Amino acid sequence: MDDVDSTGMSAGARARLIGAGYAAQGLGYAAVVTALPAFKDRQGIDDTFVSAILLLVCVAAAGGSMLADKVAARWGSRYALASGLLLVAAGLAGATIATPNAVFAAILLAYGVGLGAVDASLSMQGVLVQARLGRSVMSRLFAAYTAAAIAAALLMSGVLASGAGAALAVGVAAVYAALIGVIGWRLFEPGRTLRAAAVHEQGGRALRPIVLVCGMLIFTAFLVDSAVSTWSSVYLQDSLDAAASVAPLGYAAYQAAVLVSRLVADHVMPRAGRLVVAVGGLTVCGIGCGLVVALPTIGAAVTGFAISGIGVGVLVPLAFSAAGEAAAESSDEVIARVNLFNYGGALLGAVLIGALSEPVGLRIAFLIPVVAVILTLPLARRLRDLTVPGPALKSAAG
Repeated sequence: MDDVDSTGMSAGARARLIGAGYAAQGLGYAAVVTALPAFKDRQGIDDTFVSAILLLVCVAAAGGSMLADKVAARWGSRYALASGLLLVAAGLAGATIATPNAVFAAILLAYGVGLGAVDASLSMQGVLVQARLGRSVMSRLFAAYTAAAIAAALLMSGVLASGAGAALAVGVAAVYAALIGVIGWRLFEPGRTLRAAAVHEQGGRALRPIVLVCGMLIFTAFLVDSAVSTWSSVYLQDSLDAAASVAPLGYAAYQAAVLVSRLVADHVMPRAGRLVVAVGGLTVCGIGCGLVVALPTIGAAVTGFAISGIGVGVLVPLAFSAAGEAAAESSDEVIARVNLFNYGGALLGAVLIGALSEPVGLRIAFLIPVVAVILTLPLARRLRDLTVPGPALKSAAG
């Protein structure tokens, strides 16, 4: 039976609430991405403007991740997550309104800060509730994100097909994020704060191996994710001459594989062990992208994207779990640092592959994720050695 805390909430119920937070993040992000064509038409902006804004959003998200670390250290990750969700909701709501382009850019930058804060603090919360439950649940929490992203894409499709504007779907995501943020302000996992001396002591050399190893797992996973998410449809349609109706199937197969792998990973992890799953996940990512390069056919490409999704699906929750448990007494701080690798991988996967598309072609450019996998494999083997003895903690709730 789950233990019940001072709020009268069991660990299982709180895990479901945190899962709702992951769903709010996935719903909002997918709504924004799928609304970009409509935003371009409404605002009268071109692809260059959109690319610049997306780059700045990534930078803002990195800042939001570090801000979440500061908030969590002082008041607990509960408030970092709740305030991040409320800022995301405000950004989504603002994006539904036609505004001057400078204002629209500022709204998306505010959304980026909230997104980064939610990115980091959701993993902080997930590690805490997983420790309370005493069993692996991180993959299922991330599965809620993936399922909600798929739901957002379907919602956007339905809304546009009905003749309603894309703003309706974005507005739904805003309301949901605000609702979870308000509820979570009191009911998310309280979190823990570090005494100032402890933060100083653990903020140095002891944490570096954990940040490096787990951060590189995150970096590689998001590089693969960004490469497939950004370029799979373009590759299928432009390089392999797939029909317009077939081109999105690569991304759909990828997301479906991510979802399935996250639903089963929590059952596999205790049996196989974290090291085996990490090495296996990286290898599967490499095989998937390698298949795309080796066989330039539509069927092989879609299959390769799906195989890559299996690896990405397990790597991200595994890396955050490993980081949080290796530095259990400084989990919020180390997770915020590890989360920064997310944005580096995402930018490299989108920008470098795009830059190589002209001189060498997208097919050869998909070797970039394969190289990243090969370089990360030796680091993954150090997972078994990660541990940091830490100082005393106190509850953020007192």
